[in-house]
Amino acid sequence: MSARRGALVAALAALGSLPAAAQAPDNPATLFEGPTIEVIGTTPVPGLGTPLRDIPSTVQSVGAAELRERDARDVVEHFERSFSGASVNSSQGNPFQQDLVYRGFTASPLLGLPQGLSVFVDGVRVNEAFGDTVNWDLIPRNAIATAHLLSGANPVFGLNTLGGVLSVQTKSGFAFPGTAARIAGGSFGRRSAEFEHGGHGERADWFFAGNAHDETGWRDHSPSRIRQAFVKGGWQDSRNDIDVSLALADNALQGTQALPLAMLGNPRQSYTWPDRTDNSLAFLTLRASRYLTNDVLVAGGAYLRTLRQSNLSSNLNEDFDAGLAIGPGNAQGFNDRSTLDQTMTGASVQVSVDGGLGNATNRLTLGASLDRASSDFGQDRQQAAFSADRGTLGFGGFAPRVRVAGENTYLGAYFSDQLALSQSWMVTASGRYNVARVSLRDRSGANPALDGDHRFRRLNPALGVNWNPTATTTYFASLSQGMRVPSPVELTCADPAAPCTLPNQFLADPPLKPVIARTLEIGTRLRPAEKTRVSASVYRTVLSDDILFVTSGSVVNAGFFQNAGKTLRQGFDLAAKTGIGEFSAQAAYSYVRAEYLTPFRVLSPNNSSRDAADQISVAPGNVLPSIPRNSLKLLADWSPSPRSSIGLGWAWFGRQYSRGDENNQDANGTLPSYAVAQLFGRHTLDRAWQLSLKVDNLFNRSYQNFAVLGRNFFTGAGQTFDAAAAAPEQFRSPGAPRALWVALRYEMDAKPQR
Repeated sequence: MSARRGALVAALAALGSLPAAAQAPDNPATLFEGPTIEVIGTTPVPGLGTPLRDIPSTVQSVGAAELRERDARDVVEHFERSFSGASVNSSQGNPFQQDLVYRGFTASPLLGLPQGLSVFVDGVRVNEAFGDTVNWDLIPRNAIATAHLLSGANPVFGLNTLGGVLSVQTKSGFAFPGTAARIAGGSFGRRSAEFEHGGHGERADWFFAGNAHDETGWRDHSPSRIRQAFVKGGWQDSRNDIDVSLALADNALQGTQALPLAMLGNPRQSYTWPDRTDNSLAFLTLRASRYLTNDVLVAGGAYLRTLRQSNLSSNLNEDFDAGLAIGPGNAQGFNDRSTLDQTMTGASVQVSVDGGLGNATNRLTLGASLDRASSDFGQDRQQAAFSADRGTLGFGGFAPRVRVAGENTYLGAYFSDQLALSQSWMVTASGRYNVARVSLRDRSGANPALDGDHRFRRLNPALGVNWNPTATTTYFASLSQGMRVPSPVELTCADPAAPCTLPNQFLADPPLKPVIARTLEIGTRLRPAEKTRVSASVYRTVLSDDILFVTSGSVVNAGFFQNAGKTLRQGFDLAAKTGIGEFSAQAAYSYVRAEYLTPFRVLSPNNSSRDAADQISVAPGNVLPSIPRNSLKLLADWSPSPRSSIGLGWAWFGRQYSRGDENNQDANGTLPSYAVAQLFGRHTLDRAWQLSLKVDNLFNRSYQNFAVLGRNFFTGAGQTFDAAAAAPEQFRSPGAPRALWVALRYEMDAKPQR
C-alpha cells in the first residue's frame, strides 16, 4: 500500500472513532483533493473533515470521475440532472450563466436575484462581494476533485449560507497523477479542448489544467468563449502540508433575454441584443496545515482574487414618445455599458483539537476569518434605435451615469464541537459570530448622498445530533441559523421611487435589514446492501426580512430591492442508488413548498390583477416565483463490457410561477411542467483512448424553464418596435433543442513514485 493510500485509510479510521490521541496522517488537507467523497469538509478551512455518518444534514457529492463520465459542462448541469432539490433557470439564455436553485434558494451570476447559497473553492468564499453573485464560468470543470452540497443554514460557513453551501476542492498532483487531453465538438458550433497534467515526487506535487471552449449558441446572438487555466503546486511531509494555486480566466459570454409568448413560435430569436459579459479573473490561493502534536491540527489560508467584469446590454426606453421623431432625448432604447473592478483579499486560521470530556471523546474546532473587498463600478449610457431584428443602433456618445465605490469587510469567528457520546451517538454544536461592514462612496461628485456605512453583527448557532445504530444506518436532526447581509448592489437600489436598471444605476436609498434563516431538518441515510444507498430528509426553513427584487416598470430588469417579511421553504427529499451486475440506477424526488408568510403590497405593473396604482397584494400562502414545487430525476447505466457503457437520464420539473406574479393571480398562469431526457455513452478504444457521446434533450421536447412578466414593445409588423401598442405579456426562456456532442479523450495515468 502506498504511503498516500495509507494516510487516507488511517485518517478515515481516526475520524470514525475520534480517539483522544490520533495518529497524524501524512497529509490531512489532501483528503479533499482525492477521488474519495466519504470524508466531507464541514468547516470553511479544509482540515480533517467529518465522516458522512456524523454529519447532521443532507449531503450530496460528486467527484471528478462522475463529472467526466456524465460529460457535465459544469457542476450546475450535473446538479440539475442528478441532485435532489436542484433545478436551474436559464434567464440569461447562456449555458454558462444559469441560476442554480436548491430547495428554493439561488446561486446566480446575475444581479437582481437575492442569493441564498454560499460557494467555496478550496476554502475561499467566491460569492462576489458586489452582489453575492456566483460566476460559474470561473470554476474549471477539469480542476474539480470533489464538490459537496450541504443543506441547511450552517452558520460555520458564514454569510449567505441560508439554504446550503457548495464546497469545491480542486485536484492535486498526488491524488491525480498522469496526463489527460480531450477534444470535443458538435451542435451549436461547439468545439472545445481540455488538458490536464498532475505529478509528484517524494514530497512535492504539481497539477495543471487548461480549457478552451467556443460555441455559436443555439439562439441568435448568443456565442460563448471560455478560456481557463489552473495551476497548483504543493509540498508535504508527515506533519505539514502547503498548497499554492492560481486560477486564471478570460471569458466572453453573450446571452439573450426571455421571449414574450407571442414570439415563442421562433425560440431561437433574440428579444433585444446585444447582451455581452466579459469576465477576467486572477485568483491566487495559499493553504497550509501543520500537526503541532498528534492531537492538534492548525490549518489556514490566504487569497487574492481580482475580477474585472464588463457588460454591454441593450435595454428598452419605456418613456419613448411615439408621437415624436426618434432622436436625442427620444430614443427607442439604450446601450448600457458597465464595468466592475473588484479586488478581494482574505485570510483564515483554524485549530482542531482531539480530546475527551469524561467518558466521551470529542473534536473541538475553532476558527476565524477576515475578508475584505473593494469594488469600483461605472455605468455609461448611449441612446439607440432598434433595427429590424431588434438590435440596438446607437447614436451619439456614451454619457456617464454612475460612478460608485464599495468596500466590504467581513470578520467572523466560529466554533464546532463534535462530541461522541458513544459509538452510536454524535452531537455537534457550532456557531459563528459575524461582523460585516459595507461602505459606499459616490465617485461622480453628483450624488454625495450615496455615501454611507452599513454595519451588521450577529451570533448564529446550530445544533445537530446523529444516531448510528448500525454501520449502515444513520439518523440525524439539526437546528441551524444563518444570515445574509445586504450587498452593495441591494443597498444602493432599494427605493421604489427611484428604480434601478440592472446592471445598476445607483441612488441614495433606504437601508435594508439582514436576512436571517432558521432551519429544522430531520433525515436518514441507509445502506441496505453494498451497492445500494437510500437517503431521505424533511426540512423547514423560515427567512425573516427576506429581500425581494421588485420589477417596477414595463422593462423587466428595472426595479428595486425591498425586505418582504417572512418567507418559507419547506419540503422533503428522497434519493436512492443501486447497482446489480452490469446495471446501475439512481433516482431522486423533491418536494419544495416555497411561500410568503407575511402579507405585503408590491408594484407589479405587468400583472393582469394589478390595481389602479399598479400594485398587487401578496398574501400568506402565495407561492414564490421560479421554484418548481416537484421534481423527479432518474438515471440508469448499462456496462455490457469493461470497455463500454451507455446511460440514460430523465429529469422532470413541475410548474412554477412567473417573477412579477408574486400573488399567483396573473391571467397567464404558471410556467408549465417539463421533462428532458439525456443519453450518454462511452467506449474505450484502447488503454489510453476513449470515445464518448452525449445527446441532450433526446426527444427534442419544446419547453421553457423560466418566466417573468414584462411588456412587449415589439408588436409591430415583423415584430418590430411599436411603443404605442406595447402590452403586458408573460416572457419565457426557451430550453435548447436536441443537441449532440462527440468527444475523444486521451488519458495516461502516472505510476506513484512512492
